[in-house]
Parts: sequence; C-alpha cells; structure tokens
Amino acid sequence: MGHATGVTFGLEEEFVLLDPRTLTTRDVGLQAVEQLRGVGPGLVVREFFPSQIEYATPVCRTVGEALAEVAGFRRRLAEWADAAGVVVASTGSPFAASERPPELHGRYATIAHDIAGLTTEHQLNGLHVHVGIPDRDAGIRASNFLRPWLPVLLALAANSPFWHGQDTGFASWRAIHSRRWTTHGIPPYFADAAEHDEARARLVGVGATSDAGTINWHTRLSAAHPTLEVRVCDAQLDPHSSVALAALIRALVVVGFDSDVPRPTRYEGWDAALWHAARHATATTLVDPRSGQLVPAALAIDALHDLVRARLDGDDDRVITGLLADIAQGGGGAARQRQAHRKGRLVALYRDRLVAR
Repeated sequence: MGHATGVTFGLEEEFVLLDPRTLTTRDVGLQAVEQLRGVGPGLVVREFFPSQIEYATPVCRTVGEALAEVAGFRRRLAEWADAAGVVVASTGSPFAASERPPELHGRYATIAHDIAGLTTEHQLNGLHVHVGIPDRDAGIRASNFLRPWLPVLLALAANSPFWHGQDTGFASWRAIHSRRWTTHGIPPYFADAAEHDEARARLVGVGATSDAGTINWHTRLSAAHPTLEVRVCDAQLDPHSSVALAALIRALVVVGFDSDVPRPTRYEGWDAALWHAARHATATTLVDPRSGQLVPAALAIDALHDLVRARLDGDDDRVITGLLADIAQGGGGAARQRQAHRKGRLVALYRDRLVAR
C-alpha cells in the first residue's frame, strides 16, 4: 500500500465578505478579485454573489505546498479586507445576508433563472478538494468507496451554524440548504465512468441542471480536470483545517482507487446520515459507514483515521491528527462560532482564524 503523498491535489476555497459591525454581507467581492488576481500563483475568481470570492490553489503534491498556497492567499486577502473595511468570513454560510437579488451575467444569470426563488438564498461557501486520478474509472471506484464516508467528512467539516442572524440549530446549514438543488448529496453508485457520463448527460436540462457544473453531488468527476472533486466540506475557519481535510480526502480517494465496491442491493440510508451529520456534527453520534448503525461520533472518526493511516506519510498524518485533536477539544468550526457569538467575539474569531498558524 503506497502513500497518498505524490498523488496531486488542489483546493478551492470560497469566502464571504461582511460588514464588521453588522456581520451582513458586503458586495465588494469584485473589487477583491480585481486587486488580488494575478498576485500569486493560484486562481482568484468571483463567485455566485458579489459578496463572495473564490481562490483555487495550483496543483499540489504535499501538504506543505498546499498550506503555503492557502495561507499565502489568506494573508493577502486579510490585508486587502483590512484596507477595504470589511471582515472575511471563511464559513459555510454568512451570519447575515442581504436579500437583494444580485446582478448576474452569463452562466450565473442562467443559474439564477433556473433556481428562481432560491437565488437570494444561495449564499453558501464550500471547500472543494480535487484529487488527481490515474483514469476516470479509478475516479468512479473512489467515488463509490467514498459514498458511506461522506457523512463523517461532513461532520468534521461542519462550519455554518448561522443564517439571517439566527442560530439554525444545525452545525452545517449549508448542507441543508444544498438539499434543495436538483441534484445533491451522496452520488449514485456507478459501475464505471461510462455509466457516470450517461447519467450526467441525461441530467442536463432537468430542473436547474444547465450544465455538468451544476450537478451538485458531493463527489463527481470533474468536467474540466483529470480529478475527482469532493464537495462535501463547508468552508473552514483556518488554513490548517482546510489542508488537513484535503489530506484526509486525498488519502480516502487513494484507498478507493483499489477498492471494488459492489453495487448496493438494498436501501443504504446515507442521505439520512448526511442530514444527521449536518444537524449534530461530531457532538453526539454518527452513522458508522461499516455497519450503517448509529455509534458515538468518536468511533466513526477513529475508524476513518484507521482506514487511511497506512496511506499517510509523516506530514499528512501530523496535520490530520492535529485536526482531529482540535475537533475533539473544541468541537469543530460550528461549535467555535457559537462560542464566539455568545461572547460577542465572532468578528474576532473570523479575523484570528483566517490566517491562524
């Protein structure tokens, strides 16, 4: 069993820009893109709302490379935000959001037309991890393997408890909102890439599926890159959490390359497991991917770590172990946000964790 190190990967991080006094979205994302584009090696682009910005790292091979890229861009973004008088929130949903319909053009205008009344609520920020694949059939094997583990990943990455200034009671409100899309959540099982491509082609034009990029499964073969894209994670408060989750996902995908998962023959319940993870994160129980039964969250997380441990080198294991210890101690992003909000320190949390070492 070889290490995951050396298998290429990359991160896409989405951020939302807020007023530091009201924590309401500020539509200055286009200015941020204009100022930050071309400054570093990654790609800085606009997102669906003008209060958002996205950064995509270059292709990375090690967690050290990925951390340098993610932390470097976040430092530049933080400096820009201070000068612009806004706060950057690396969170799955903004604390409070303007309900004005955004002015959109091109592909985003098409999406807004298709999702109709959902448009003003699509103010969501994710961490998307791309993992290089040897071929598309290997990518499908990995996708099938990841299906039952996606709720555990969501629990670890849950970081969106607030919506319209209120605590939703969910650790990941972003995950709940996403369920209203035409496609969402756990992808279907596919025998191979050909079956995947046939399903993708048949979906285009159905509901709000205007193109392959609007298929909202938590794992999917990228339409633009030779990668498997894993989209289950909320945006993360700090760069180390983002990179550790990416390293964990990379290792899972590498295990999946060599796994022959049989086609399901009965109801699996993984979609319900996602809802459960979005509600509670790691605070109570999770559905064990091996048995399909509820177990203490720590047991499911330990099983995930044990599954990939043999594929990790020292640096990968160090950052992943650090993330899991941080979550065990502090409860993860959603719990940290709630604690900071109770103390009136949510803005400070966003600023401090954005570039935390």
